[in-house]
Amino acid sequence: MSDKTIRIGGASGFWGDAQHATAQLLKDGSLDVIVYDYLAEITMSIMARARAKSPDAGYALDFVTAAMKPNLREIARQGVKIVSNAGGVNPQACANALREVIANLGLDLNVACVLGDDLFDQRDALAAQGYREMFSDDAFPATEKIASVNAYLGAFPVAAALTAGADIVVTGRCVDSAVTLGACIHAFGWGRDDLDCLAMGSLAGHILECGPQATGGNFTDWTLVNNLESIGYPIAEISRDGRFVCSKPEGTGGLVSVGTVAEQMVYEIGDPQDYLLPDVVCDFSQVQIEQVGENKVAVRGATGSPAPDSYKVCTTYADQWRGGHTMTLYGIDADKKARKFADAVFAASRRTFKQFGLADFSETSVELIGCESQYGAAAQQRESREVAMKIAVKHPDAAGVGILLKEMTGLGLATPPGLSGFAGGRPKPSPIVRLFSFALPKGALAIQVELEGVFIDCADPCGISHSSRSIDRPVPPSITDGDVLTPVPLVKLAWARSGDKGDKSNIGIIARKPEYLPYIYAALTEQAVALRFAHFLPDAAATNSSCYVQRFLMPGINGINFLLHEALGGGGMASIRNDAQGKGFGQLLLDAQIPVSAEILRQL
Repeated sequence: MSDKTIRIGGASGFWGDAQHATAQLLKDGSLDVIVYDYLAEITMSIMARARAKSPDAGYALDFVTAAMKPNLREIARQGVKIVSNAGGVNPQACANALREVIANLGLDLNVACVLGDDLFDQRDALAAQGYREMFSDDAFPATEKIASVNAYLGAFPVAAALTAGADIVVTGRCVDSAVTLGACIHAFGWGRDDLDCLAMGSLAGHILECGPQATGGNFTDWTLVNNLESIGYPIAEISRDGRFVCSKPEGTGGLVSVGTVAEQMVYEIGDPQDYLLPDVVCDFSQVQIEQVGENKVAVRGATGSPAPDSYKVCTTYADQWRGGHTMTLYGIDADKKARKFADAVFAASRRTFKQFGLADFSETSVELIGCESQYGAAAQQRESREVAMKIAVKHPDAAGVGILLKEMTGLGLATPPGLSGFAGGRPKPSPIVRLFSFALPKGALAIQVELEGVFIDCADPCGISHSSRSIDRPVPPSITDGDVLTPVPLVKLAWARSGDKGDKSNIGIIARKPEYLPYIYAALTEQAVALRFAHFLPDAAATNSSCYVQRFLMPGINGINFLLHEALGGGGMASIRNDAQGKGFGQLLLDAQIPVSAEILRQL
């Protein structure tokens, strides 16, 4: 590896990402490391169920079979290091499976796995300690319902594995950016006190962790992005001081621009000045992003403060049941027909509940895609001649969901005209997987690296108590002219990207030009955003918006990050919303009207 830079490619952003990414990045021929991110909370629960059925399961099987096996000879020839969190809830089994493939191919590659994040066997002891959910203050879930319990580890165990001679490092649950930061720590010898470097390495990992979302995927200006079918996966060339340049392999599709990278930076963060990771607390508010060439963007300016004194631990557990179905209706008054049909389904289901002594639905959801149901009060079209009708419910009993699904089918010949749809068999009830997060003091974990049968202890320092109350906030921008203002759609002034953290959604807004930011900031108050998303937020948000919508300024990129609390109906697999992760929330905001001056209007 170069003493000056390290080149890292990001080949996976979720369990199911494109299988050609590894070969594409290897074809570049200049990488030192390829990293993979497979895990989300729901992924952990799926893997936990797989492990419960077989002690050799519980990891991302396709990492071994699709990403590694066809490419191991080229990986070995180029000497590229591999770091992946594909180990899920069983990193040891994943490492052993890789070793078997490597031996069968006659290659000489050392595999290490990071252990210590899995606390499933300690669930009874954790419950007895009375931990409360860090966001809702709910009590610890019943241990018999728990599927997984995993602490988010940091990057130093990854670095220790590489330093010990690993060619491939497999982790269980770690923070997504740790696979990149660990490679940087190993390459540059960063210590725990190199806080700004750790923050920059974490930011590089954050840019890489979602694969092509940094290279044109999910981009506001999607019309500028060509050849999605061959989109390039991101590469970060990182310097010893932490600054890095983002790019993609030559000859691939997609786009690397200030906008694509800035959108990925704001993706799924909360307070950008208080981004907590196990190794460092990051401040991204003053990060600067600059176009330095075609499909090349330079990033600098993240700063760090000392690591916190606790790990975030995520527990997944089963709680009630959910199910639903999507049908289409078309013809005159299709939206009205859909609503009438949905009312009939619920009425028929409740009639059957009474016959069997079942409780009512815990929650119901009807969304009509095609007449702007996602826009709430901001909808411009409330009627449609064709709609996709999504009906979904939660119920304490699987039988309650099953009754709804049966009634939906049974009423198929009794509906208003125009019912249609393309589907296979009738959907089935599925367990609701909920997330319980809590803070576990550092020192409570026995972290180890296993490298070809040798175990290396990797204890974390205790860290320091952390508080966000002392953060020095940037001065908000202000409009200085007294010009008459004319409203224009936000999309003319800004890019947007949104995502989720549990039951919270974030919406990052980045002004296309610095002079646009004061007008955006003036118009998009907490109250204005709460009103825009009132149909997704609790009723109390109407009178107490500041408790449900937070606004954070990011002057470095001329941006604002909004954090919407309790906005996703439980979030993830606990939600019955059409968009349970808030991926489209940024799109809902982009047509908000922003009053601007005559000078700004002339620029558009």
